Amino acid sequence: MHTRTSFLPENGHPKGPVHPTSAGFSPAQPRVPNVIAGLGYLSPTSERPYRYMYRPPAGEAWHNCDYELIPSPIADARAMAMPPTIDVEGFELRDAPSSVTNFAVEAAIRDRYYPEAIELAKSVTGADHAVIFDHAVRRRETGRPELNFGRDSDAGPLGAVGRVHVDYSEASGRGRLQLLAAEDKVSPDPQRFAIINIWRSIAGKIVDTPLALCDARSVSVKDLVVTDLRYRDRMGEIYLVQRSPYHRWAYFPEMARHEALIFKQYDSQVSGIARFTPHSAFDLPDIPADAPLRESIEVRCLVTYN
Repeated sequence: MHTRTSFLPENGHPKGPVHPTSAGFSPAQPRVPNVIAGLGYLSPTSERPYRYMYRPPAGEAWHNCDYELIPSPIADARAMAMPPTIDVEGFELRDAPSSVTNFAVEAAIRDRYYPEAIELAKSVTGADHAVIFDHAVRRRETGRPELNFGRDSDAGPLGAVGRVHVDYSEASGRGRLQLLAAEDKVSPDPQRFAIINIWRSIAGKIVDTPLALCDARSVSVKDLVVTDLRYRDRMGEIYLVQRSPYHRWAYFPEMARHEALIFKQYDSQVSGIARFTPHSAFDLPDIPADAPLRESIEVRCLVTYN
């Protein structure tokens, strides 16, 4: 049981950090060393944003919104006095080596990595049941072009996503449960359920384009903008995020293959716990041109509590 009370944003003004000894997130304490890097926030808009996830039909734009690359302080999470946890800040790091040596082999991911990730998900969240429903392998593009949504064509590998976002909205989180329940993979009416991501390097240490995560307690519901993702055969829904001076960002420098980053994307519990964790890839400043490109895998997992 956590002894810290989490901030759940319900209005436009965060209550601020609860544990004042967490370096980097408390205004009463010195900040840990951080980097200043650009994060891709949604620009203010009066329209409901959309983004095509395939080449749009003739005459249609890829998206109907703009983004702002906002220079933001991103703290070193490894230097925090109290390590972040998934139910308080919305994310945590675990030492979790995998037996998979080649993540280019699809069968190895599904047959060996999925079971490992399921056990890790249950261990981190304390859930009774877990099911993985999706995964993605991403590689930073050669030459490190400007970060975007990770793909601007129908083919080719996925790149890093440089837009501040949450993978699930209030509606699509519930919708994912319904889809999995229809396949008899989960109970249709659990006491509580959550959707988490498990993210790791599949090459060496990540030195060029790590993942930044926003402390869930520093986010207001007013910052989250419902956005449509248009696929060929379905419509998805996520949150894009508008900038706020209250946001507090962190990352884990030089994540190695044996480490796994677990973070919250949705939680059906509506109070006292982190529910949505905005995140984004970002380019570290002053990275040598010949630095190895980031290669990573993420799995999306729904966990239920009896």
